[in-house]
Amino acid sequence: MQEKIKEILKRQHYGVAGAHSAVQICRWAKKSILGKEGCYKQKFYGIKSHQCCQMTPGIWCQNKCLHCWRALELTFSNKIKNVEKPDKIIQACIEQQKKLLSGFGGNKNTNRQRFKEAQMPKHFAISLAGEPTLYPYLGEMVQMLREKRMTSFVVTNGLSPQVLMRLQKKKQLPTQLYLSVNAPNKKLFEKIVRSKIKNAWQTYMKTIKLFPRLKTRKVLRLTLIKDMNMEDEKGYAKLIKLAKPDFVEAKSYMAVGFSRQRLGYERMPPHSQVKSFAKKIAKLSGLKVLDEKIDSRVVLLGKSKKGMKIKSQ
Repeated sequence: MQEKIKEILKRQHYGVAGAHSAVQICRWAKKSILGKEGCYKQKFYGIKSHQCCQMTPGIWCQNKCLHCWRALELTFSNKIKNVEKPDKIIQACIEQQKKLLSGFGGNKNTNRQRFKEAQMPKHFAISLAGEPTLYPYLGEMVQMLREKRMTSFVVTNGLSPQVLMRLQKKKQLPTQLYLSVNAPNKKLFEKIVRSKIKNAWQTYMKTIKLFPRLKTRKVLRLTLIKDMNMEDEKGYAKLIKLAKPDFVEAKSYMAVGFSRQRLGYERMPPHSQVKSFAKKIAKLSGLKVLDEKIDSRVVLLGKSKKGMKIKSQ
């Protein structure tokens, strides 16, 4: 990782974990440690926010999505160099997590029990930045977390279907697999995603069609950008029917990091608009509105609430 990238990450309150990985404490984890409510993943799936390690095994990605908070020009790649093994990364992330949390030890408003629990994460959200499937030992990392009785969420852009097939074959799929859905059709996909991969939409559709065969919990995450990708409801419904996910998250684009230079706050749809859009998609795809978190501008869709909560490993 270049020193310039490290400095940017540190300014954005990331903890650099080794040669190419990073961790960051999200605001919901901080709130939880202060005795307040957790994030939507806690509300929907039962993951404890203060015991979640939000990390990336590599900050690079094949795409330059308009809504991404990364410094795209510095992290636009389809390969991770000087690859480190997962045991080293996991340990480094936990150490950085403790370091980033240390200030809460002297805060009089800290919930002492939660602060103590936060020192040892029970969940890895492998979704902070970059594309996890570029990390060649992703399966081994998931397996190692499982052996440590930790849950894992992996968010992929869908441009590495061969990696997902390998994880399936080796029984190394995460506790929950997310597929980012940033556009309902090829034209918008190319406008928003701006991929380095040739024929990216066709590759993405391979992942959509592969999704039903993957034996783990699966979620489609729709990132909704006001006045850009919130019109083709039938297109989204078609993708949902093809992918057959367990759940669908319809979530507002959030103006954070470098994305503010490309889109800005005016592109963040209010929760009311997200919910209205989600209801239309639900009707077209045969799903129901299962839950919502207003301050996160996210609505959860699915067939039923059965199995929403994840059991501890």
